[in-house]
Amino acid sequence: YLKISKLALAFAIIHSKPPGKSSKEYTEYLAKTVSEKDFGWKWKVEVLEAEVLRLRQELLLNRISPRFCLENRKQDTSAETLLGQESVKPASCSSQLEDSGCDVCNDSAFDSLGTASDFHQSEHNVNTSKHWLERVPPLNFCHTSKEQSLTAPVHFLQRLLEIRKLSEGGILQADFSELENDSFTICNSVSQLLDGLTVFYNSPKFPSPSFLNEGVCVLISLITDTKLSNHVLKKCFKKMEEFKKNLIKIILRNRSINRFQALNSVSQMLGLLGKNNILRNSLVSLLLSEVRQFAEQLLQAHQAQSVYDITLYENMFLLCMVLEQLLQNEAQKSNISNSDYGGEEKIKFLKNLDEIILHLSDEFPLFSLYLWRVSVLLNSGQMQ
Repeated sequence: YLKISKLALAFAIIHSKPPGKSSKEYTEYLAKTVSEKDFGWKWKVEVLEAEVLRLRQELLLNRISPRFCLENRKQDTSAETLLGQESVKPASCSSQLEDSGCDVCNDSAFDSLGTASDFHQSEHNVNTSKHWLERVPPLNFCHTSKEQSLTAPVHFLQRLLEIRKLSEGGILQADFSELENDSFTICNSVSQLLDGLTVFYNSPKFPSPSFLNEGVCVLISLITDTKLSNHVLKKCFKKMEEFKKNLIKIILRNRSINRFQALNSVSQMLGLLGKNNILRNSLVSLLLSEVRQFAEQLLQAHQAQSVYDITLYENMFLLCMVLEQLLQNEAQKSNISNSDYGGEEKIKFLKNLDEIILHLSDEFPLFSLYLWRVSVLLNSGQMQ
């Protein structure tokens, strides 16, 4: 039947082709026409899906705190005005990257992976619900650009965080158990945010757009909030794991000349994610695995006197710095030995490490030093 249908279609195209066009040209024209119609339908479907998600978000917020949504509807802020304004964000995330081309130390953007700890210090105290509601952006999901596709989930999650803050201060009553009943909405919102951040980290702009900094701040606030993080991570753990892996790939695969400033921003994002207790262990395991595999490859190349990937070697230092920072932070908090930290990857990392350091120390002293420092942290839980 399928063969007969294809043959019938071929005959129909041949008989209906206009004069002056070959059958092949006419077939390509028909295929292009159909694909354009499909694209139009796909765009309409995306718009409708976005509208459905927006309505579900409004409904979820209303279930969590009806008073918040009732007062928020009284505000008359248009989406067009919003997109042209600077969004409210913590002071620690307001800085924009400078494209120096080589400088990897931008203390004004992030404070040595310590931004997450500064969020609660830099946030404005909310005295009344009206003060926040005057600043709350309306939800708008009929987006046409990647900027707006990132802005939309950020606005929803901002409102969720502010409900949490206002409820903690006794200004609003909120029932966050509703998040358990609507996993679709929270999962899709967080997934859109993570996908949007991945897109911009893959193709960084300088200076860093404000909505990107705002997206980072919202994500970190979300996973460090004691009441919301469990809800979010329970629903979106796999997506968060995929996001961490994507960030590591972005660091290792970037081969552009002026890459260090952008990669420094990505590595700082990894460090901020590692401040969450649930995400930290898996992130340390991922970093240990990458550093160990590269160390073994570098040793093989050195022993065989063959060429090694110098760009990958340079990028690997960013992972080493993040790994050391995470282990140091954990050691300082616990101040005790963390023998189980890193699990199976820790065992693999420490196996034959002394031999690797011994053979690489003369040719690659800085990398060998990082390997040793990480091994000390893994063995003792703190720098000696």
